[in-house]
Amino acid sequence: MRGRNLIILGFAVLLGLVAVFLANTYFSGVEQREERMAEENRMARIVVASQDMAFGTPLTQTNSRLVNWPANSVPQGAFTDLSVAVQGGRVALRPITIGEPILASKVSGDDGRATLASLLPEDQRAVSVPVNEVAGVAGFVRAGDVVDVMLTRQIPGEGSQPSDKMTNVVLENVLVLAVDQTKDENDTAAIVAKVATLQTDIYGAQKLTLAQQIGTLSLVLRNVENQTVGGTNVVLAKDLGGGGYYIGPRRAATVAAPAATYAPRPAAAARTGAPAAPRYRGPTMTVVRGTEGTEVPVSRSRGW
Repeated sequence: MRGRNLIILGFAVLLGLVAVFLANTYFSGVEQREERMAEENRMARIVVASQDMAFGTPLTQTNSRLVNWPANSVPQGAFTDLSVAVQGGRVALRPITIGEPILASKVSGDDGRATLASLLPEDQRAVSVPVNEVAGVAGFVRAGDVVDVMLTRQIPGEGSQPSDKMTNVVLENVLVLAVDQTKDENDTAAIVAKVATLQTDIYGAQKLTLAQQIGTLSLVLRNVENQTVGGTNVVLAKDLGGGGYYIGPRRAATVAAPAATYAPRPAAAARTGAPAAPRYRGPTMTVVRGTEGTEVPVSRSRGW
C-alpha cells in the first residue's frame, strides 16, 4: 500500500513539472511576441516630401515635413531632422513624389547645385549626340529611357558607291539622361528634340564622338527590362530585299544617218504618180568613176 502511494506521488510530481515547463514556455513565447510587436510598433521621425518636386526644386519647410515611420524600415540616407534636410539650399536631383522619403542620394549637397554631373555614377560619363524627329523616335525618347545607338555610314573602299551604305549598332542599353535641356523623368510629352544626352563609360563616349564624324546616328527605343546585349549584325543594302533587281546605264539616243539619194525605178515612179522614163532594152556597159558606177547604153554598129 505504501509503495503504491509513493508511485502515485512520483507520478503527480512528474506531471507538475511538465505543467510548469509548458506554462513557462507559453508565457515566454507571449513575452517574446509582445517584445517583437513593441519593436515593430516603434516609430522613427523622418523627412518626406509634402508636395511633388521636380528636378532642381529647392527643399524648404513648405514642401517637406517630418512624419512617423517604422523604425525597422527607415530607408538608408533618410533625414531625421528637417533643419538638416533644408540647410544649405539643397535641391532635388530627381523627381520626388508627395509622401516619398527625401534621401541624401536624391538631393544635392550643401552647395545647393543641381547639376547633371551630380546624377552620374563615379565611372560614367555624359555625352550628347545630335538627333532629329526620325533619329529621336518621333520625339518619344525621354529622360530615363533606355536606347540603342545605331550608326549609318558609307561602306569604305575604293569601289564603294554613294549608295553603298551600312548600319551597325554602336552602343546598346544606354540610359538617356536628358533630351535637349529636359531632365525630368516624369515629363513624358513627345517633343522633337535636337540633342540627346546619354550615359555611358569613357570608351562608349569615345565611340559616340567618333561616330558623329563619320555617319548619321539614330536612337532605337528599347524596353527598360530588356538587358540583353550583343548578337547584332551589320546590315547592308542587300539585306533590305530586292537584290535581284538592277537597272543598267541608259544608252544615249543615236542620230539616224541621212538616207542615200537614188533615182526612182519605173515601178516606184509609177507609185508616186510621176511619168516613168522609157526603159532601154539594148546592150549597156558600166562606167566606173571613182567609186561610183554608171550604166551607159551602147548602140550596135552595122558590123555586128
